[in-house]
Amino acid sequence: MPTGVHLRDARQQLFDAAERVLLRDGPNGLTSRAVTDEAGCAKGVLHRHFADFDAFLAGLVLDRAARLETQVGALRESAGTGTVTGNLTAALTTLFGPVPVAIIPLITFRDALRTRLREARPGGGIAILAEATTAVSAYLAAERELGRIAADADIDSLTLSLVGGGHLLFADREAPGPPDTVAVERFVAVAVADVVRRKRVPGVARETAV
Repeated sequence: MPTGVHLRDARQQLFDAAERVLLRDGPNGLTSRAVTDEAGCAKGVLHRHFADFDAFLAGLVLDRAARLETQVGALRESAGTGTVTGNLTAALTTLFGPVPVAIIPLITFRDALRTRLREARPGGGIAILAEATTAVSAYLAAERELGRIAADADIDSLTLSLVGGGHLLFADREAPGPPDTVAVERFVAVAVADVVRRKRVPGVARETAV
């Protein structure tokens, strides 16, 4: 094994290496040795930057969750444009991309990692799902304010349906790769059909493409 390789921005290079291992070999294949082998550095490099492997994994999860914040903002800003179904379809496709979907089981099956995440941020136990929940809930609330979904829409329940169902749609698949856009759009359309159909706001055009 190489021992003298210098990593510029070692933390990010180790995170990127861990992501590649996770996507290729799954959560069970993600070990400290696999990460440093992938990064092409000595195992001690990881431990110079992190107290232990769970601390490293917590850093990885929080780093990737932070990257979703851009998508959170983009979804919120899309309120009032396009269609509710179209906006949510695009958002779920991004929020449940290959990396987030691979990270969720990693969190689920490592108790110590969930503990670190809770210590690092409120509600951080399942960080990726928390980001998706925040994004969808804020978007739905904005669309309700704009009158594009029913005024009595239960935002919490609808968010749970979209995030929980969306995760299953992307994660529980026999075929490789994500579901196609048509399948995602069909799922979203069914989930929001009632609250879109029941909206009644004078001067606001009804959604025609659900």
